[in-house]
Amino acid sequence: METLIINQQNRVNYTRAMQKTILGVASAVAKMAKIGNNTELSILIVDNSYMQELNFIYRQQNRPTDVLSFAMNELVDEDPDLDVEGEVNALGDIVISLEKALSQSEEYGHSLERELGYLVAHGMLHLLGYDHETEAERELMRNLEEKIMQKVKLER
Repeated sequence: METLIINQQNRVNYTRAMQKTILGVASAVAKMAKIGNNTELSILIVDNSYMQELNFIYRQQNRPTDVLSFAMNELVDEDPDLDVEGEVNALGDIVISLEKALSQSEEYGHSLERELGYLVAHGMLHLLGYDHETEAERELMRNLEEKIMQKVKLER
């Protein structure tokens, strides 16, 4: 899977370790979901101000959030495998507020890389059609997130 990362903010120092974390988590989710090499994912790193604008436009909530996902192809169990020969599959876009990730990492008492990895996993699961509207959905999504975080050695 090809992952494009664009750092569009300058409030938090974006490091190679962060980039490695993002790519590692994206790769782990891709393997778990059997996403083919012909798939593209874009991740935009922003500040709270830009995230607040997006959150207001798309969710009518006038506050910054940590992650937003914009799926190109939401998948359900009946959908075919994502590895269609010769076609590029645009999975979608994930937008992450690095400022929000930093404040949450401090609040939860773990590293910024762990928080960033969790947000990538959470965002990718949304792109794959998972949600957390009901308790059953929330539990399934949490279990998958924890499995991903263990796989990349970023568990709590």
